[in-house]
Amino acid sequence: MAKPQNDSLFDAPPMGEQERMVEAILFATADPVTVQDLIGRMPHGCDPAEALAYLRKRYEGRGVNVVRIGDAWAIRTAPDLGFLMQKEIVETRKLSRAAIETLAIVAYHQPVTRAEIEEIRGVSVSRGTIDQLIEMEWIRLGRRKMTPGRPVTFVVTQAFLDHFGLENARDLPGIKELRAAGLLENRPPPGTVALGDPGDDNGDADQSELFED
Repeated sequence: MAKPQNDSLFDAPPMGEQERMVEAILFATADPVTVQDLIGRMPHGCDPAEALAYLRKRYEGRGVNVVRIGDAWAIRTAPDLGFLMQKEIVETRKLSRAAIETLAIVAYHQPVTRAEIEEIRGVSVSRGTIDQLIEMEWIRLGRRKMTPGRPVTFVVTQAFLDHFGLENARDLPGIKELRAAGLLENRPPPGTVALGDPGDDNGDADQSELFED
């Protein structure tokens, strides 16, 4: 244990108070703290090494422990409770342009096949793009289309609707709303297929026989 400093005109605080000081420092510091760091922060005459020993003993069996990491000390979650913290981890990923375009096509044209997505985009769709959207649970496999090869279709998920605050896909903004918001030009670029209005149900009955129940 580090030798207490005795060059102070005042008596060191009681050991119980020193424990509280060490506890406060460890709790408020994300990085591990060395004994020398504690000595520099605490009043003269304190023995942070001894306070650490008592504090470590007091935290045994609790939800958090006082642990030694190299030459430093920190308060960390008990190893057997680490699984509880996994729910607090949020991974932020930015969608690529290809993924955004693919997601928009699925949302506005569902149920849609991969070939139809590629026809609308004008370029091929990589499997990685589809897999990413499925992994994020924003699209899922829909019914098979009753055409040669019986290709699978893709539709948006409940998680997609929940993320964007939609009750169903028909609540997506239509062409007029997108243009009014300045998100679309008045005329689509040459060679592109305009997105349909999700609120337009015309033709749904006529196309129902194209899909497998």
